[in-house]
Amino acid sequence: MRFTFINSAVYILITITMVIISGFVLNGDKTFSANNKITQVEDCTFNDIPLYGKVQFVESHPDIKVKVVESFPDLKVKIVDSFPDECGQWQIVDSFPDFKVQIVESFPDLKIKFVDSFPGLP
Repeated sequence: MRFTFINSAVYILITITMVIISGFVLNGDKTFSANNKITQVEDCTFNDIPLYGKVQFVESHPDIKVKVVESFPDLKVKIVDSFPDECGQWQIVDSFPDFKVQIVESFPDLKIKFVDSFPGLP
């Protein structure tokens, strides 16, 4: 009797654990996502970094790693000379950037496409 009770308790515990884990995976919880990127589409940020402003391109220690693509970007970027205050507008600077970007070919945080008009979220 005691052996059956322990087996039943372990079975119930395993079942509950699997249901909880599958709920996280199926609901897209950020903790269990495949690439762990936290992007907030509504307010144009990535890990609380606004995706507009003064940008410095670096070779190491970036805030965001990006891959330049021609189709299906996460963000459309327009390079501007001044006032980069809307989503997707980047002003390239050499010092005092709002955030630093590294261009990579694999494992990017975001995929971007450079455009001449209509920057922002696709």
